[in-house]
Amino acid sequence: MNILIVGTGYVGTTTGLIFSEMGHQVTGLDLDKNKIKALKAGQLHFYEPGLEDLLSKHVTAETIKFTKKAKKAIKENDVIFICVGTPKGTDGSADLTYVKSVAESIGKYMNRYKVIVTKSTVPVGTADLVTKWITESQEDPIPFDVVSNPEFLREGSALQDALNPDRIVIGATSEKARAIMKELYKDFNCPIVETNPKASEMIKYAANSFLAMKISYINELARVCDVLKINVNEVSRGMGLDHRIGPHFLHAGLGYGGSCFPKDVTALIQIAKENETALTILEKVVQVNEALPLTLIEKLKQALGGDLTNKTIAILGLAFKANTDDTRESPSLILIDRLKAEKGKVRVHDPIVKLDGPPEQFPSIEETVAGADALIICTDWEVYKHLDWASLKPLMGQPNIFDGRNMLDKEIVEGLGFHYVGVANH
Repeated sequence: MNILIVGTGYVGTTTGLIFSEMGHQVTGLDLDKNKIKALKAGQLHFYEPGLEDLLSKHVTAETIKFTKKAKKAIKENDVIFICVGTPKGTDGSADLTYVKSVAESIGKYMNRYKVIVTKSTVPVGTADLVTKWITESQEDPIPFDVVSNPEFLREGSALQDALNPDRIVIGATSEKARAIMKELYKDFNCPIVETNPKASEMIKYAANSFLAMKISYINELARVCDVLKINVNEVSRGMGLDHRIGPHFLHAGLGYGGSCFPKDVTALIQIAKENETALTILEKVVQVNEALPLTLIEKLKQALGGDLTNKTIAILGLAFKANTDDTRESPSLILIDRLKAEKGKVRVHDPIVKLDGPPEQFPSIEETVAGADALIICTDWEVYKHLDWASLKPLMGQPNIFDGRNMLDKEIVEGLGFHYVGVANH
């Protein structure tokens, strides 16, 4: 099939490359000339393991191309995926400005029947809105169908998730569109959930919110474990072996961040409010998550005499999780802001993320921790797990480790003379 991907960000680029890999001819459309230039050269404008090699392969084979010309791209392709951003609005709801703009362009330029697929995470009822926006933008009535087909990609493992999905959700009211979508996904070996667009849109929000709830639950439980001197990792393992619960997203730490969970949870809460319903559990999920970095700050202050003024704090990790360069809603950035407010001196390191401005960032871990009164592990990069802590200790002003991801072996680092504080890691 000839497939158009509108929006060449993380979701759009990954989606397009997977369809290229499945033998389809793909066009990526974006108005950002710098993104298009980089992608045409086979270069990703974000970090995702394994994806750049796939991009280079299909750019060379010409099975994927990239363009800024919306009119030509819309006319030439019969299946159009909307993969643009839906950022969080001031009230917590998803901002559909970019989705609406794409829909209006499709209506303006379409020349024959098209299947329009919303891959972006959108509020329940967006398929109806997209239908309305396209219809209102048409000069002459041309038939089309709108389908909801949410993505379930995890940053850092998007390629494997896309090649081996747990499920594919197709929300459609038209049998013709449903048949086209099933043909598109015929080579994927996973369950296909066939439903209507509203249910499909809700599935995406429900899934992400449930995973966020698991994270906040184990972090809330960690507070009790801390008081009772219980190792929350052992509790997590014991829980996770129950097949009804599972081990995933039960790792106590600094909470969730990134482009999806914070935005999607607040959007679902807002959807409920707009329909005069309260999602009190999810409201608590957000409260727990927002409090986690502040709890660590209090422990840090206790260890350093109650005052962080002029104390040097080394932050290891800026990305919200390992194997990505995404810093959106990252706990490390929240910590950095709070440390600045407490008049602390912040030094940072990340193996991938590069900041444009302050705080001061160093290329090596040794430089980052030099003279530090404490270091905080904020991102679970594998490199931090295998550091030579014996050689780092003499470089620090005070040997304080705050392990926000419970990555280190407590007995080993304490045996080296460090004061170690994990997350209920007793």
